[in-house]
Order: sequence, then C-alpha cells, then structure tokens
Amino acid sequence: MKRRRRKWIEFIDRFILLRDQPFMHKLFVFSSLLVILPVLAVGIISYQRSAIEIEKEVRLSSLQVIDQAESNIEYYLQDFEITSLKIINSSEVEDFIQADAEKSGKEEILSSAVRNFLELQEYSRPDISNITIMTDSGRVIDTLGNRNYYPAPKMKEEYWYESIPHNGMIRLVSRTLKTKDKEQPVISLVRRLYSPETLKPVGMLVIDINFRRIEEISNKVTITRNGSFSILDAEGHYVYHPDYSRLGQNGDTELLSKLKVENSDSVMLKNETKNFVTYTHSSNLDWTFLTSVPYDNLTMGINQIRKTILITIGVALVAAYLAGYGFAAALVRPIKRLQCFMKEVEVGKLDGRIHVESKDEIGQLTMGFNNTVEKLSALLDEVYVSKLKEAELSLKQKESELKMLQSQINPHFLYNSLETIRGMALEGSQEDIAVMSNSLGKLLRYNLKNNTLTVSLREEVKFCEMYLQVQKFRFGDRFDYKLSIPAWAEQVEVVKFSLQPIVENCFVHAFGQSSPQIMISTSVLRVSEKACIISISDNGSGMEEEVLSEMKCNLKRHSAVSSGEHIGLINVHQRIMYLFGEEYGMDIQSKPGQGTVVSMSVPLTAGSREEKQYEADFISG
Repeated sequence: MKRRRRKWIEFIDRFILLRDQPFMHKLFVFSSLLVILPVLAVGIISYQRSAIEIEKEVRLSSLQVIDQAESNIEYYLQDFEITSLKIINSSEVEDFIQADAEKSGKEEILSSAVRNFLELQEYSRPDISNITIMTDSGRVIDTLGNRNYYPAPKMKEEYWYESIPHNGMIRLVSRTLKTKDKEQPVISLVRRLYSPETLKPVGMLVIDINFRRIEEISNKVTITRNGSFSILDAEGHYVYHPDYSRLGQNGDTELLSKLKVENSDSVMLKNETKNFVTYTHSSNLDWTFLTSVPYDNLTMGINQIRKTILITIGVALVAAYLAGYGFAAALVRPIKRLQCFMKEVEVGKLDGRIHVESKDEIGQLTMGFNNTVEKLSALLDEVYVSKLKEAELSLKQKESELKMLQSQINPHFLYNSLETIRGMALEGSQEDIAVMSNSLGKLLRYNLKNNTLTVSLREEVKFCEMYLQVQKFRFGDRFDYKLSIPAWAEQVEVVKFSLQPIVENCFVHAFGQSSPQIMISTSVLRVSEKACIISISDNGSGMEEEVLSEMKCNLKRHSAVSSGEHIGLINVHQRIMYLFGEEYGMDIQSKPGQGTVVSMSVPLTAGSREEKQYEADFISG
C-alpha cells in the first residue's frame, strides 16, 4: 500500500506538477491553465445548454409543421377516397363487373363505356396520372392504354398486393408509372372491387396520384434550407421522399425500431450525415410523417459561440504570457546564473564564486552554494593526498600478486605429468592407476580447451562420467551410477560444468554412517516443445528439512553460495537463468532416508557446430 502511494506521489510530482521541467515552462503552463480551465468550463456548459435548447425548439416547431402537413394530406387523400367510391358505385363499373362475372359476352362493349367514364374522372383531377381496373378473370381497363409500359398484371407480384384489406378499406402505396418517355413516381390508392350480387371480391381498383400537390405541401413545411419532409407507410416503406429513388424502399433501421415504441418523438440518426429527425404517426392514414434537418444547420450558432470561446482563450493566453514574462524573467535570471555555475562545478572548476544580489530565498541559496563549493574544494585536496597513498599501496599489492602468479605451476605441465604417470602405470600393468590418470587428464583438457559458456548435453555427460569413474576408485562398490540419456537429448545445449556440481552434491548428502550401496541416476524428460528437465537422483540418506528449506530459499533469492573448491548448486542455478532466461533453473526435492532429486530445466536448443566438433575431438582424445 505504501509502495503504491509512493508511486502515485512520484507520478503526480513528475507529470502533473512538472518536477523536471524548466521553471519558465512551469510558470507558463500553470498560468495558461488558470486561464483555459475557467473559460473552457463556461464554453462547454454554454455549448451543451444551447444544443439542448435548440433541439427543443426545433422539435416543437417541427411537430407543429408536421401536424399542419398531416391535416392537409389527410383531407387531400380523403377526396380521392370519395372519388374511388364514385367509381366503384357507378353504373358503368357495376354493369362491367356483373357482365364479367356472368361471362355474358357484353364485356367488350361495357369496357369501352367504363374506359370513357374513367378518363372523364382522370381529366377532372390533374393530379391523377392513371386509373386501372383489374378483374380476377384477367381483364384490365387502363386510362393510359398503350402508353403504359408496365403491364397491370405485374402489380400482383409487388409486395403490397396481398396486403390490400378485404373489408373494402383503401391502401396507399408508392409505385412508379413507366411510359414511353419517362418514369413517374406516384401514390397509388388501391381498393378491392366486389360483385354487387355475391359481395365477393372480383378485382382491384388502382388510382395513381402524382406528387404535384404533395410536393406543394412539403415545400411549405421545410424547417431549414437543407431540411426535408418524407412519409413512411405502415410497413416502413417510403411513400414520399424528395429523392424519388428511395420511394418504396425501407426507412432507416434505427428509425423504424424507434417508431414501434413512440408515435411521436425526435431522434438523432447517424448515417453518412448526422440528422435530427422529428416524426408523428397518423392513425387515419396509418402513415408516419417525418422532417429531417442536418444537425450542422442546427449548430451553426453554437459553432459561432465555440469559435468565439477559442479566440477568447487565445487572446487571454497571449495577455497572460506577456504579463507574466516580466515577472518570470526577474525570478528566473538568478536561478539560471546559479545553474550555469553548478555546471562549472560539475566539471571540476571550483575556484569561482557567484555574486549575491539579494537577500531573498534565491540569494540565501546562492550564498549557501558558495560556502559548499569552498568546503568541497578543501575536502578534495585532502582526498587527493589520501588517494595517492592508497594507489601506492595498491601497486605494491599487485606486484606481490603478480609474483605469486608467476610462481604457480603451468596447468599444461600437470596434464603432461598425468600422461607420464598413465604410461608408467600401463608398463607396470597397473590398469586402475592408468584409467584414473587418463580420466583426470581428460578432465583437465576439458577445462583447458573448452572456454565456452554452454556445451551439448552429451559432452557434459561425458565429463560427468569421467568424474564418476574417478570417484569409483575412491568409494569402490559403495556406489554405482546409471546414465539414461535419449538420443534426441544428446545435442541439447546446457551450461558448462552444470552436472558435476550436482553429482558432487550427491556424494556430500547421500552417504551416511549406515548407508547401503548408493545409486546415482541421470535421466532426461521432455516437458514441452520448448523445454526439457534433466534429473539427477540418488537413494541416499537425503537432506534434513532445515537444510532443504535453506537451499530452496537460496535458490529463490539467487544467493551466490559456493563452498570451498566446488562451484555450488546456487551458482549453477544463476548461470542457467542468466543464459537461458528466468523461466529455467533448478529445483531440489529430498526426504530424510529416501534420497534426493535435483531437477534442471533447460530449453530444447541444439549445440553449435564448433561445440560438436570439439566434442568429437574430446571423445577421440
């Protein structure tokens, strides 16, 4: 907890209070914050409140305008509903439906009268583009006639056809009339025709209304210059939209999900542009009327406020900087002079002094630094004399050490001597002495020639086996050893002189006062694709729990413990971690009377070509 608190204090001191920054920089930053933060807070609050108020005003005004447009369009379409009733109740249409149902053969004669009647209704209303009557038997009467390039029977394949009410009510859908010269978007008033005799549906009446009148109404309800007015039907398809290419298409998914919850509301839509949409639902037409205003148009005034705030902040910063510059310069000047003198002291120039101009805190600091430099100069003179005497003593000690090194026996002389003893033992038929001398010679050669940090496991095992052979002469039949090294593990790279200290530790801890024959076993186990464990175990007397706990504690603390001439287990553990990483190392398990197991974790890395060549030379030699 205290450490975490110290870290937080260190972070605040360095990055928030600018501990390591120049004094002039700190004054500028803090004075800027005193100006920026209040003005910025006022600007953000003003911006947010203005945006909320503008959205409220736009929503209220949009709802009022939509209500007016809704009323006008309802009255407008009610006239067409009356017109459709006149058509289906006319004698011409009734006679035609009756004749078509009875198959009397008078259909052709009556269809001409019906077409004339429908054309008369179309001419009376310039906003009617076409009137179509379709019977279930396949007869079609169309006021466009040959000019209609969209066959009427194809209307049966459109999405709205099957949803026409069977109770005599109308359905308003958005369609496109295709003539020879152009395509014209229309709103189609669709109503089922019924036989006056059986009262069963026998056909369909379709009145195509152009957008002339609806466009006049929509132009009057536009809120802003770039705003738009549109209409959705009950299924969420556009009945009217300023972009005719969207007629009949589905509305925005987010908007449609909102319509299912609220009949009247406002929502912010984020598609290609950010739009503020206000909508209301007409229960009479089962339509939804919408106004969409680009949000940028609503925030033009707010953006002007934002620009004004930014300009104000900039001007205030410049004024604050100019006002504080004079004060800061007078405060920083003596500090900079003291800083320059401190740099001279750092390079060893101690004969200078700073003139004290004031008696304030900076003046007292300057005076104290002058006194410190003076005392430091005197102290350095004393240290210089003592260092000369120490250097003289050190030279004498090095000279003595050099003479001792020169008096040491050359290791090559020892190696040659062992070879001579081996030859003499062979001549005298002393095989044991010859084998022991040969093993000691190879151990010495291994130490002299191989100066690399890592070797292959095969090479290290050979070295360890020589050590065991020498110990065999010492202990005789009291111990035996077993080496189980699989072929895949022979080229694994291990730390040089890593197995011998572990085996030597077996002799230290395994033999007790009443120990039976000791077996020392070496094996290798692959634990993953990247690592393996080399285990050296014995069945000796084991370790006491206190000794084992101390060794494990030293492994965790990485204590470099060595004893006498031996390298030491902790030293091997440290070298493994240093060469291969902290995820590798050693572990010890032991119980009194049950033996000891030392595990060494190493990566599955093959030795270098030079190491393999040396290994071959070493084995053959």
